[in-house]
Amino acid sequence: MNQTILNKQLPLKSITPELFQPYGQLITPSPDGKLYDRNDAQLNLQNGIPRFYIMRLHKRGRKFHTINRHLQCTQCLGSLGGKEWFIAVAPPSPNNQPEIEKIAAFRIPGDCFIKLEMGTWHAGPYFDHETVDFYNLELSDTNQIDHFTHNFIAHQNLQFQFID
Repeated sequence: MNQTILNKQLPLKSITPELFQPYGQLITPSPDGKLYDRNDAQLNLQNGIPRFYIMRLHKRGRKFHTINRHLQCTQCLGSLGGKEWFIAVAPPSPNNQPEIEKIAAFRIPGDCFIKLEMGTWHAGPYFDHETVDFYNLELSDTNQIDHFTHNFIAHQNLQFQFID
């Protein structure tokens, strides 16, 4: 028997350091020569070999039904070319699924990047453009050994949609 998939709308918030703090950090430009401080990305890449690469994504749209987390490293994401993008996040949780009521959606401008805390659930990057290149900093084997996915359709018969 096929059940109807429920659609939950997630209003996009403009990202600020304070709003994003439960999930990680917003990193914005700083003057050259500024000394390292708490406003810089507080990275944890000690559990393996760091990997910094550019990933090309196509036609991501505004709907999702899976969310991921990494328990062994922080992760940094940012778009190239000044393109705006979206991400849904939920704070780290002790069990194998995020708390649905704590999922938040953010609009990220193309002149900054985010650092996700270890264990932060994240769905994205998503965007309205045809193609966007993203830089990604994680561990070289994150997607093989530290990639935990929760499927909302399989477990809650639910999908999400970013809305303005």
